[in-house]
Amino acid sequence: MITQLKAVLFDLDGTLVDSEGQYTRMWSEVGRRWAPQVPTLAQDIKGTTMVQILQRYFPDADVQRQVVESIEEMESRMDFTLFPGAVDFVLDLRRNGLLTAVVTSSDTGKMQKFCQAHPRFGTLFDRILTSEDFHASKPAPDPYLRAAAALGVGIRQCVVVEDAFTGLESGMRSGAFTLGLATTNPREQIKNRCHHVWDSLEGQTFDTLCRAVGLRGRED
Repeated sequence: MITQLKAVLFDLDGTLVDSEGQYTRMWSEVGRRWAPQVPTLAQDIKGTTMVQILQRYFPDADVQRQVVESIEEMESRMDFTLFPGAVDFVLDLRRNGLLTAVVTSSDTGKMQKFCQAHPRFGTLFDRILTSEDFHASKPAPDPYLRAAAALGVGIRQCVVVEDAFTGLESGMRSGAFTLGLATTNPREQIKNRCHHVWDSLEGQTFDTLCRAVGLRGRED
């Protein structure tokens, strides 16, 4: 368990950004057009990188090109809505001296589009790591281990905040205290895949996080 908390490492989609429903619809459309033999494609690819998806499900180079173009076109029309309470929670963590990072399977192109929609977003985090920053993607522990190293802290001094099965596994395998959000999957399906579950970030603070990980907050 954590004895000293120094950093919080956040997934992006489904954790800070209410985008999972949009991505489910996007990848369902892609699946219907180019991978009808995989009816669960939209669920199967959650938390994985574009490179992994293309290699695993779309081996043909011409189809890969069409898939990428289709996703990029749909992403250009996405509504990148931050979850209620997400910004307030991050700001409270930083006011209390914690480092913060985003650790996402999205690539830099997607992050650039997102930061254009939310210019303030980048100022909320000490580091933003994308799929280009690690060799092995979630569910491997590498993304979160890389993030901790980039911040100069030990992984056991970090909390990972995740929603997807692959991300929760990545956090647990890294050795970090892993906090699951029931924003994408029901609480019952993630409670055995992490150390603690919140329904959302709304209303959460540095103090509620301290209590979740077993440390004393200011109100104790």
